[in-house]
Order: sequence, then structure tokens, then C-alpha cells
Amino acid sequence: MTEPTQDRRVGDRRATDRRASNRPRKIRLGDLLVTQNAISPEQLEQALAEQQRTGGKLGRILIDSNFVTEDQMLEILSRQLAIQQIDLRSFQLRTDLVRRLPETMARRFRCVVLDERDGRYLVGMADPTDLFAFDEVSRVLHQPVTIALVREGDLRRVFDTVYRHTEEINEMAQELGQEIEANRFDINQLAVDQALPDAPVAKLLQTLFIDAVKARASDIHIEPDEQILRIRQRVDGLLQEQVMQEKRIAAAIVLRLKLMAGLNISEKRLPQDGRFNIRVDNRPLDVRLSTMPTEYGESVVMRLLDQSGGLLDLSVLGMTDDLVRRFTRILRQPNGLVLVTGPTGSGKTTTLYAALQLLNTKDRKIITVEDPVEYHLPRITQVQVNPRIGLDFATVLRSALRQDPDIVLVGEIRDQETAEIALRAAMTGHLVLSTLHTNDALSSAGRLLDMGVHGYLIASSLQAVLAQRLARKVCEFCAIRYYPTAQQQAWLNTVLGEPAQLEHLRYGRGCSQCHNTGYRGRFGVYEYLEPDRGFLDALRHSTTVGLHEAPARHRSLAQVAVDHALDGYTTLAEAQRIAGEMDDIEWVRPS
Repeated sequence: MTEPTQDRRVGDRRATDRRASNRPRKIRLGDLLVTQNAISPEQLEQALAEQQRTGGKLGRILIDSNFVTEDQMLEILSRQLAIQQIDLRSFQLRTDLVRRLPETMARRFRCVVLDERDGRYLVGMADPTDLFAFDEVSRVLHQPVTIALVREGDLRRVFDTVYRHTEEINEMAQELGQEIEANRFDINQLAVDQALPDAPVAKLLQTLFIDAVKARASDIHIEPDEQILRIRQRVDGLLQEQVMQEKRIAAAIVLRLKLMAGLNISEKRLPQDGRFNIRVDNRPLDVRLSTMPTEYGESVVMRLLDQSGGLLDLSVLGMTDDLVRRFTRILRQPNGLVLVTGPTGSGKTTTLYAALQLLNTKDRKIITVEDPVEYHLPRITQVQVNPRIGLDFATVLRSALRQDPDIVLVGEIRDQETAEIALRAAMTGHLVLSTLHTNDALSSAGRLLDMGVHGYLIASSLQAVLAQRLARKVCEFCAIRYYPTAQQQAWLNTVLGEPAQLEHLRYGRGCSQCHNTGYRGRFGVYEYLEPDRGFLDALRHSTTVGLHEAPARHRSLAQVAVDHALDGYTTLAEAQRIAGEMDDIEWVRPS
């Protein structure tokens, strides 16, 4: 035997010994839980029988059967194996470290690389008793491994956040660009021939949609530039950008999307709108697509509507219990006009669909006039307007009133004719729901007057106005408390008219769960107006004097947003953005 061979074997044995020294001890989870009186022998027998039938993990079966909680199991394992527990919700992950384990391996063995220190990896595992997983992870990482306990649910969120497909999208884009360059055939023919699911364009789009769903994106923007292609995703109201150097693939992507939406692929000079349905990770998505010709090609924006979760209830949109009660009482009225106002993208449609879900019973006839129809609702007659053939809001609304409805939803009041038809319908025994583009609730009646609608019509029909905005939630995984500056306190006191209680203010430091933004998710901020006598008298006289005087119990959007910030749901910066005063105070993230 030669000396180099002996040295190599000695080195391999030492590496094996180092890994073995950190290897967790083999224990029988079920017996351990019985010994610790966490479960009974009978429960263990039931779980083992279920494991025999399904092949699942024993720990997960015990938890799903409500025999033991995950926290109880982790506490017992941590104590028995002498390893620490780590809460991934507050742990600052490094993406480069996490990605040192391939996604397939991380998901299979339910583990994540947390830290690297002194030549050793700290790896979080949901099941530290899985010795095969430990050995495989150690082999791939090529360094000693120390195990920590983490919750499996937190692991899944980390995987969906960290293992984004940006690199894969870039690689596919390069592959598609090389194929186009090598073959030199007509790009239109390339788009038409992409019928196979493994074709380059199809694979690229599939990966793009999967990445968007993982990132919780509401929109995808495909924007060709002079030398590059930008793909941007809107997450929690803000765009995240990915730049591709393969601009040549833009035409192939756009043409494939047009085919999916049933649009005219030969028309590149005019904007087009369409929609299609796809499934991503077994979740049905309704995709609304809009194309627009630009200087460097066609720009595409896709709105992603997740159909799997169903419609939201009013109580989970961000309304307080008191507002839900007041708004529901108005919706129960047999007639009248209820307006939801706000700019584009403020969640008006979501609120109206939640209201329809409350009102949708078998004894009511409901007709909607929309542009476009976003969600398909059972038992409701939904009509999409088409101005190109004369099917506008006013035309459809006239016909809808001859269909014996109890409730009518008008997607948007855009002109005097539509407004007057809706108001007269509200006066003659129908409950009419609609939207209006105004900045706040108090200015909505003035907007109708500006359209030329008679004030007495508005005064006779208007029941309530709900103005709204979407505010970003503080990320619960990295939220910490802080104290505002003197300038911020002065602004708070001005908005509220009294000293503010500051002990619950929070902001997000930024973590992998929120892409280092400090925010995760959004909720509605609402200003609610029920017209009082003075407001209605001003309307009857068609004067704006008195229309901007707030009734009792009325709180402005700025005040409601500040209330949410003081409760720790959002930040003061978000509250001031909603208040529309971003130029007055410079907000600096606390250190």
C-alpha cells in the first residue's frame, strides 16, 4: 500500500470521526414521548399504525392527530438531545448560506443552514433524529455540522422565501436566447410551436409564475428596453426588479402570452387585453393580461388573482369590529347607494366582493356590471362591459334594472349618466353598490355634484361612503419596538389632536421572510362616513359648504392609519404616506 493512499484514508477517517462526534444520538421518538408522559402507549400504537399505512413521519402524524403539540415535542427533543431551539421567525438568515444546500435536499430532509462559524455549520432540522438526513447534509456541506431544532412550518416559509427562481429564470432566458440565435428562424413561428410543456418559452413562463406565487406577487411586469429585458413583480405594493440581458426573448414571451390569452398575435401596434387560467403548485390562478406597444417592443402587465383562497370576509380586511357592525347594518338596508372610494389599487373591488359574499343568499337577486369581472361568484349574474360594441356601464345598468334585481353592483361611476341611473335605482327600492375615484369619503358627494348630478338625488339615496387605502403590515418575524423622534411625536399629536400613546410602536428590521423590507402583507385602512343632517342639507342645496365638515364619530384616513401604527400593525411612515404628507417629515428607520 502506498503512502499517499494511506494518508488519504487516514484523512477520510478523521473527517468521518469529526462528523460522527457531532452526530445526534439515535433515539426512538415514540418511546421517548411515552417515557416523558407526552403521549400514551395507546396513542403511540395508533400513530405507528397510521405511519405503517401512509409512510409518513411519526412526529408529524402525532402532531396532526393532536396527540402532542409541536412545541411540546421540540422541548422534549431539545432537552433529551441537548441541542438548542431556534425560532426562524426572528432569526436573521443569510441567503447565501441557506442556498449552500440545494432546494430539493433542504425540502426532502426538512433542514436549513443557519450559520457558519469556526469552520462549522449550524443547521436547523425539524427532525434531529433522522440520522440519514444528518449524514447526507454533512456530506454535501463538507464541514462539521451542529444541529438545532426548528419548527417545520417555519421551515416551509423559509424555503418559499429564500429559494426563489431568479437564477433559474436567468439561465432559462439565456438558453432561449442562444436557441433563437443558433436557429435564426422566425420568432413568430417559435411562439406558435411552443406547444410542448418542456419548450424553452413554456419552461421560462412556468418558472416565472412559480417564483411570483412564492413571492406573493400581485402583478408581473414584462418591460423590454433598448438592450435589456426587465421583469418586475409587485409585492406588498412595491416593485421588485430582475434584469435580463437577453432582450431578444421578449418577443417570444409576449407572443406566447398572447396565445394563452387568445389575443391577436399579429397586432403589435394597438393595446390588447385578455385573460387566462393556470395552475401553480396546485393553486388555480386567474391571470388578467394587458399589452401596450412601446418604443422597444410590447410591454405586458399581468394581474394575478388567486382563486384558491376564496373571497375574504369583511372582518379580515382590516376593519375594526365597530366598523364591521356599522357597515354591515348599512348593507342590510333594502335600498340606497353605498360607495367605496379610493385610488386604483386601493382594494375597493376586494371590499365590494366581500360585501357581496355577505349579501349573496338564495332569496336575493344580485347583478353586477364590471370592467373586468375579477372573481366568478355563484348565484350572481355578472356582466362585463364592452365599450367597443356600445356595452358601457349605463347601457348595461338600464337593462339590469329590468331583470328584477334586489342588489346591483356598478363597477365604477364614471359619468353623469351612470351616476343618475344608479341613484334613481337606489331611490326605487334597490341597494346599489359602486366605486368612485376620490381621495377621501367627505369629497365623494362633491365629486358627484361636479359630474352634474342633482344634489337632491344624492341626498335621497346616499347611505354611506367607505374610503380606503392599503397599508403594509410590519413583518411579524423581525418586528421590534422603538420610540419616535420629537418631530414625529409632534406630527402624531397634530393628527390626533391629543398626546399619543407610544408604547406599542413597531417597525421591521428586515429579514429573509420580508425580503429585508420590514413589511410582510397588507391590510385595509378605512374612513367611514354616514351622512348626517347637515351634510344632507348641503347636498339638497347643491352647495359644497358643509360637505367638508366631518359628522360625529367620523375619523379621517390619517387618524385611522395612525391608530393602526400606534397599535403596532404598521409603521408611522406608512401612516404618513396614507395621510398624503410625505414631503413634510423625513422618516428614518430607527437604528
